[in-house]
Amino acid sequence: MFSFCILLTYSYLCTRFFENTNYCAMNISYKWLKEYVDFDLTPQQVCDALTSTGLEVDALEEVQSIKGGLKGLYVGKVLTCEMHPDSDHLHVTTVDLGKGEPQQIVCGAPNVAAGQKVIVADLGCVLYDGDKEFVIKKSKLRGVESLGMICAEDEIGIGTSHDGIIVLPENAVVGTPAAEYYHLESDWLIEVDITANRADALSHWGVARDLYAWLKQNGYKTATHRPVANDFVVDNHDLPIDVVIENQEACKRYACVSVTDCEVKESPEWLKNKLTTIGLRPINNIVDITNYVMMALGQPLHTFDADMVKGHKIVVKTMPEGTPFVTLDGEEHKLSDRDLAICNAEDPMCIAGVFGGKGSGTYETTKNVVLESAYFHPTWIRKSARRHGLSTDASFRFERGIDPNGVIDALKYAAQLCKELAGGKVSMEIKDVYPEKMENAVVDLEYSYVHSLVGKDIPVETIKSICDSLEMKVLSESASSLRLEVPAYRVDVQRPCDVVEDILRIYGYNNVEIPTQLKSSLVIKGDEDQKHKLANLVSEQLVGAGFNEILNNSLSKSAYYADTQNLVKIMNPLSSDLNVMRGTLLYGGLESIAYNANRKSPNCRFFEFGNVYNKRETINNNHDAAAEDEAIKKGNWLSFNGYCEEYHMALWLTGKRVEGSWAHQNEDMSFAELDAHVDNILARIGVQPGMLVRKKSENPIFAAGLTIENRGGKQLIELGVLAKKLQKQFDINTPVYYAELNWTALMKVIRKQKVEFTEIPKFPSVSRDLALLIDKSVEFQQIEDIARQTEKKFLKKVELFDVYEGDKLPAGKKSYAVNFILQDAEKTMGDKQIEAIMAKLIQNLKKQLNAELR
Repeated sequence: MFSFCILLTYSYLCTRFFENTNYCAMNISYKWLKEYVDFDLTPQQVCDALTSTGLEVDALEEVQSIKGGLKGLYVGKVLTCEMHPDSDHLHVTTVDLGKGEPQQIVCGAPNVAAGQKVIVADLGCVLYDGDKEFVIKKSKLRGVESLGMICAEDEIGIGTSHDGIIVLPENAVVGTPAAEYYHLESDWLIEVDITANRADALSHWGVARDLYAWLKQNGYKTATHRPVANDFVVDNHDLPIDVVIENQEACKRYACVSVTDCEVKESPEWLKNKLTTIGLRPINNIVDITNYVMMALGQPLHTFDADMVKGHKIVVKTMPEGTPFVTLDGEEHKLSDRDLAICNAEDPMCIAGVFGGKGSGTYETTKNVVLESAYFHPTWIRKSARRHGLSTDASFRFERGIDPNGVIDALKYAAQLCKELAGGKVSMEIKDVYPEKMENAVVDLEYSYVHSLVGKDIPVETIKSICDSLEMKVLSESASSLRLEVPAYRVDVQRPCDVVEDILRIYGYNNVEIPTQLKSSLVIKGDEDQKHKLANLVSEQLVGAGFNEILNNSLSKSAYYADTQNLVKIMNPLSSDLNVMRGTLLYGGLESIAYNANRKSPNCRFFEFGNVYNKRETINNNHDAAAEDEAIKKGNWLSFNGYCEEYHMALWLTGKRVEGSWAHQNEDMSFAELDAHVDNILARIGVQPGMLVRKKSENPIFAAGLTIENRGGKQLIELGVLAKKLQKQFDINTPVYYAELNWTALMKVIRKQKVEFTEIPKFPSVSRDLALLIDKSVEFQQIEDIARQTEKKFLKKVELFDVYEGDKLPAGKKSYAVNFILQDAEKTMGDKQIEAIMAKLIQNLKKQLNAELR
């Protein structure tokens, strides 16, 4: 009996993939692979061969169909059996294990008796209960010593019964290891990292094809044995199912067949072993068949309870926007009008290629089933899976592209297995709706192109042999080229360069010799070289100042941003945490600070260089290339459809500047320190003080901050202390001082600047102070700007060293004490020259700022 009420029959549910943006892990059984291709290689040699063909093996592990491999278990004979002196249900037995003296074992099974042949766990044997394990040790049960354990089926993993101990036939040989008695054989699990373009390798048959090509190229005698249903026959026509494809864009091919009089039950051992070896949990014979065929051939299947197919009709179509749909797991979804649904005459039964619907599955009482095999458009399936947050084995395959020509073979194979394992009868001719046949790709391949791309002249016969072993059919050939027909399952092979890549991976990358000559061409250093050179210099400077460089993901979370209008959104994000390209370096750094603070490292000095991405309005709706090029030269950096990519640099300071020092009291990080680091960076790359203008920042990310612009008003830098609300969002309790520099724009500012060595001036500098009474609205930046415009040659430094605001000053006024440093590098400045400069400076301050001397 099965305790599982609704048997989830979608092979879509058995997800065994560990996805990232580049590859997934596919579990391959060594013994299963040997059924499809002849070879005598060891498991490790198979791994090496697969890796050389581009199917990189990440792990190789020996596995047993029964956990532990029945080690430490033997056939024994019960010589004596007596009641325990201090128990009404325990028995004291002596058991012969064929190794000398019989062992005394206390047993609690009601069916134990003298003369029986049994399975015994000897001392030191490890038994498993799920993820738990326990070791058989010498023990005492109610005062009587026990030197082992007589086992039941469920205790050693060969069955589920716990009604009593296992009683073996009389002909069982005492002392035989249990693994030998049960003919238990180990297998090897090969974990292959499948790249995103290799959907054809997401099955044992797909991997076998590549291994066959490698074996043939390397001189091994080999052959392939594709699983087929040669014995498939239609038994009757009692349950015909009609099929209509309304959306032929999303469904290119749909086939089904009905099987009646099935008995839903436990799968046979061979099928359960195959599935458990690769990490799938057996459920029942019908579900296991669909999973088995998918892992064998790469074709996802679905099984409907035929009684749920109302009107005995299947319609492949989209539903109106917002149609409610409950999946097999009980979750309700709202269907989009871009979700392809498999419907009966009245209702949707499943989201095509993704997930089955409630009521469409197979029940314990199911007798008649309808098997589905189809080819769905990859884009439709991918978008539906992302839209509903559902990722399954089936969607993973459909969204990468399966073999449209393998639909019927897989369907026949599954139907034949339903007859063999469930006692069913095929009750209709296969219904195959294929409106427009999908043609194989045709590629023209020049031999000279192969040699040029590979970097070696590969013999023509070798090229043709490899193409043949990869099932690429030669349509025509000449002395210099081939015309090839590529099988439809190779969705990644559409161009000559794709064919060359396939040839090279079978030929062997290691067989292409490293050339003895190095060919190069001279290039002139450009702006990009200068940008990275200065970035490296500044990086070294910051590391010397105690900073650590961080590197964060360019993908970010849209929830971080108050204004998402200008963000570059990902069309098919892997998750809501990675759904936009970062518009600033800020949030990655805050994540790094939070990560470190949570690990008792709260004092952080971080810097990062990286690209940021935003949307801008396009230069010209008609995409005027000349206008776009001109805008890029001016630093606007607009690109295709108005997307903007800029190189930025950021600094983060938080925590203690000094902590736990005997020579200095604890001191917090400060804005002054951040400002000093920014000034040092600008000085290092050659930005002169007079080239920039400082203003108060209006950016809401700062509690208080500055914006630094060039004279043309282009924002170059923002810096300040972050708002507490933002810090709280990341659970950061100490102030964070942050600066972000537009490195791309800064490179434009210093394009003509040169940082050069100069000797220390021989002549002294002159210092003059002014106490200025000015309006409260006047900023120091305005005073500095006027001073530098007044005297460009001899004025070296302008510093504010005191600010006074009090009731002794007129209303609306404040006092600034400003220091001016003058210096002539060629001679000592005279008093008249100095006084003339200061008089002109005072005059301009009075004229432009209405300043007064105190």
